[in-house]
Amino acid sequence: MARLPYRDAADLAPEDQALLVRPINLYRAMVNSTGMTRAFLGLANHIRHHSALDARLRELAILQVGWVARSPYEWSHHVAIGRDFGVTDDDIRAIAVETNGGVSALEPAARAVLRAAREMAHGADALSDATFAEVQAHLDAESLTDLLVIIAFYCGVVRFLGAAGIEVEPSYQPCLDEHPLP
Repeated sequence: MARLPYRDAADLAPEDQALLVRPINLYRAMVNSTGMTRAFLGLANHIRHHSALDARLRELAILQVGWVARSPYEWSHHVAIGRDFGVTDDDIRAIAVETNGGVSALEPAARAVLRAAREMAHGADALSDATFAEVQAHLDAESLTDLLVIIAFYCGVVRFLGAAGIEVEPSYQPCLDEHPLP
């Protein structure tokens, strides 16, 4: 159950209503602080539309963070969003394989990105030198920087979702049903 009230555009001042152009529960709760929501959306929009990191790799990293955090909200949303950016059902299933120490059919760059996301999701100092070097072998400096910021950002997002008790919307539940978290 949500710990923060969900707001609708009609609840907001006219100059703040555009913050809910996508009225998903995350934003409906976050908009209790319009300034924070503006700042959050600025980085989120850059990540989604302007990052140098390959979009499929970005979505795999976000999915891995959602998997590690056992965040139904993040996981379900990015199963849906990831499909728009080339993530396949096999890619999604590979996250469980890789997380459990197996070797999936993913290409080396994707496997390295997943490993980095797993390590970072476990702690602030958890990214090993070996994993950093492996990711660095596949990405240029700009894409690597973007990857690290994206993983860090989504580690924060899943913590907010959990602390605020944000619920999965019914429209995203089929993604969770199709690809359940453990």
